[in-house]
Amino acid sequence: MSAPPIPVASPTTITSTSVRSTSTSAAGVSAVSTKIGRRHLERAAVVYVRQSTLAQVREHAESTARQYALAEQAVALGWDPRDVAVIDADLGVSGRSTEGRDGFRALVSRVCLGEVGAIFGLEISRLARSSADLSRLLELARLTDTLLIDGDGVYDLTDFNDRLLLGLKGTMSEAELHLLAGRLQGAKRAAAARGELRTPLPVGYVYDDSDRQAGPVIDPDEEVAAAVTDVFTAFAATGSAYQVVAAFAGRRFPLRAYGGAWAGQLRWGRLTHARVLGILNNPCYAGAYVFGRHACRRTVRPDGSIHSGIAVLPMDQWPVLIRDHHPGYLSWEDYLANQAKLAANRTHSGARPAREGHALCQGIIGCGSCGRPMSTRYHRDGTGAYECHSRKDQQATPTCRSVSSRAVDEIVAERLLAALTPDEVALAFAAADEVTDRRARAGRAAELAVERARYDADRAERAFSAAEPENRLVVRTLEARWETRLAALAEAETALQALHNAAPPLPARADLQALTGDLPRLWHAATTTARDRKRLLRTLIADITLLPETDRAKVRVGIRWHTGATDEITADRPLPPGPAARTPTPSVELIRAHGPTTSNDDLVTILNKAGHRTGKGRPFDIDAVQWIRHVHKIPAPGPLAPGEVAVADAAQRLGISADAVYYWIKAGHLPARRGPGNRLAIPWTADTEAACRIRIASSGHLNRTSQAATAGEAV
Repeated sequence: MSAPPIPVASPTTITSTSVRSTSTSAAGVSAVSTKIGRRHLERAAVVYVRQSTLAQVREHAESTARQYALAEQAVALGWDPRDVAVIDADLGVSGRSTEGRDGFRALVSRVCLGEVGAIFGLEISRLARSSADLSRLLELARLTDTLLIDGDGVYDLTDFNDRLLLGLKGTMSEAELHLLAGRLQGAKRAAAARGELRTPLPVGYVYDDSDRQAGPVIDPDEEVAAAVTDVFTAFAATGSAYQVVAAFAGRRFPLRAYGGAWAGQLRWGRLTHARVLGILNNPCYAGAYVFGRHACRRTVRPDGSIHSGIAVLPMDQWPVLIRDHHPGYLSWEDYLANQAKLAANRTHSGARPAREGHALCQGIIGCGSCGRPMSTRYHRDGTGAYECHSRKDQQATPTCRSVSSRAVDEIVAERLLAALTPDEVALAFAAADEVTDRRARAGRAAELAVERARYDADRAERAFSAAEPENRLVVRTLEARWETRLAALAEAETALQALHNAAPPLPARADLQALTGDLPRLWHAATTTARDRKRLLRTLIADITLLPETDRAKVRVGIRWHTGATDEITADRPLPPGPAARTPTPSVELIRAHGPTTSNDDLVTILNKAGHRTGKGRPFDIDAVQWIRHVHKIPAPGPLAPGEVAVADAAQRLGISADAVYYWIKAGHLPARRGPGNRLAIPWTADTEAACRIRIASSGHLNRTSQAATAGEAV
C-alpha cells in the first residue's frame, strides 16, 4: 500500500493541504508553489528508508511499504524515474546516532557533492533522532540548495521559516524519543525493583509457565542441572576457569538459545573459557535477582566516530540486587568467594596466580636490586630459572641476575616447613595478634584524620554557601579555603586507602592450626601437585625477594610473611650441571700421582678400594679413568717394560716381516703379552734373539727372504 499522494497542480506546485503546514497566508502559498524548481529537478531525488529495529522491519511491513512508495511521489512531482534513488541500507538501525548508519552517511556525502535536489522521507524523524545529526544535514542542504520533502510539505532550507520549522520538528522528534524511552525504562525499573521483570535466563534455569508470578526455577532436565553444578564443583577444586574447561574436555555442555530460528530450544556444544567466566560471574546462579549489571558506554574515537560498548558495573553500582530471590546452585558467600578467586587470577590487573610448572616462587618473587618482578623461565631439560625483567629491557643493575629455581625453592620450602612447628605457630599467633593491633591503631588514626578532614571540608562548604554572592572578596577567600580543605580531605583518604592496600591479608588462625601437623606430610606426598604446593606456600608467605649479593657463588633470599615478619637467608648457589658432575679433587689427585706409572686397570682397583666415586656418584671404571687422563692431561705408563720390544722392533732386528713375528706369537714360538692399549710387548733377551735367528736359518722361506735382503745390500 502506498502513501497518499501529495496533491499537485503542476510539477512545481502543491495544494493548500501542504501549504497549511508552512504558512497560512497567500504569500506563503505562493512561496510553496515555487519551491521545486528546474535546478532541483535536474538533480537526483533520494528516498531515505529506515526502520529502527529488525523487529519493526519484520512486523511493520506497512510502514516500510509507505516509505518505498515515496519514489512514486518524486516522479509525480516532476523527477525523471531514472533520477530517483532509494537508500535503504539503514533498515533495522536506530537513528539515535550516525554509528552504523551507512545509508545516512551515503546520503550526506551525495548532498555535499551537490548531487541531490530533494530528500524524501515519510517524516523528519526518519532522517535522524539526534538534533545534532539533523542540524548538520539541514545546514549542508541549505548550502547545496537541497529540498526536504515529507508528508507535511516541501521545505526549502534557504528559507528561514522552513529552517525554523524543521529545527522545531527535529527537537520534538528527539524529545518524543526521550519521553518514550523514559516511560519504558521507568516501567522496567519499577518491575525490576520488585523482582518481577522477566529477562532471558542463563542456562540451568527456566520460568515456571504455570505461575506467571513465580521466579526462575532450576531446569528440570537433570543433565543440564548436573552440567552447571559440575562447573562450580570443578572451579572449587581447581580455582581456575581454564582448568574447568580442561575438566569438560570431551563432554558436551548445554546452551539455551534466545531469538532466531532456535529461540527457546536447548542446544549442546563445547564449554569454552568465555562461557565458564559468564557462569561464574552471573549472580543468578547464587539465587540473586540483579538488574543493571551492564551499562552502555559511548566514546568518541580520534576520527570523530562514536563507539558504543557494554561495560560491566561493579557490584556497589547495581541498581537492583535481591538476594534469595530463587533457588541457587551455590550460596551467596560461595559466589563472593568465586569472585575473589577470579580477581586473584587476573594477571592484567597485577595479580600473580599459581600457575603450572614446578618453580615454587613463580609470581611472588621479585628482584631486590631494581625492584621489578622476576619472570619464570623453563629450559629444554625441564629445569627452571627466575630472571629479572630488567635484563630484557636493558635496564638491569650490576646485581640483577638470573638464578636457578631450585636454589631458591629449596631454601623457601625448608624455611616454610621449619616454621610450622607448634612453637613457631604459637609465636606466629602472637605476632599476628600484635600486627593486627598495630594495623588497627594505624588504621584508626588514619580514619580519624579522614573524619577530621571531612568535617573541615563540610564546615568550609557551609561557610561558602552562607556568604552573600555580592561580597566577592569574602566569597573568593571562602572558596579558596574550601578548596584547600577538599584537597586535605582527598590526601587523607588517599593515605587511608594506601594503608589498607599496603597491608597484606593475614592468614586465618584456623588455617594455621590445621596446617601445623599435616603440612610436612602433605608437602612431600606424591599426589600433591606443583600448583597445590604454590597455594600452600602463599597461605603463609606474602612474597620472596632475591636480595643483592656480590658473591656470585652465594644466593641471598628475603622472605616476607603475611604476619609482617621477614627472614633473610644466605646459601650456596647450586653448581651448574657441568661443574656439578665433575670428579672430586681427591680422586683426580690420586690418578695424577699414580697415573704415569700405573695402568688403568690398576688405577680402577686402587680408586674403588679407597672408596672414591665419580662426579655422578658411581664407582670408577676404565672409561672414567681414561676420561680423567684426557681432561687433566695425565700421561699413561709406557706400553713396554724394560727389556721388552714391540713387534715392529723385533721384525727390524731380525730382518723379517712383522707378519712372521705375529705368526710366531700366535703359534706360541715367541712369548708376548698385551700391554696398555692392547699392544703386544715381547720380552727380548740375547737367548730370545738367538733362538729366533736359528728358526730363520732353518726356514727355507724366511732364509730366502733374508738372503735376498743380504744380496740386495751387497749390490
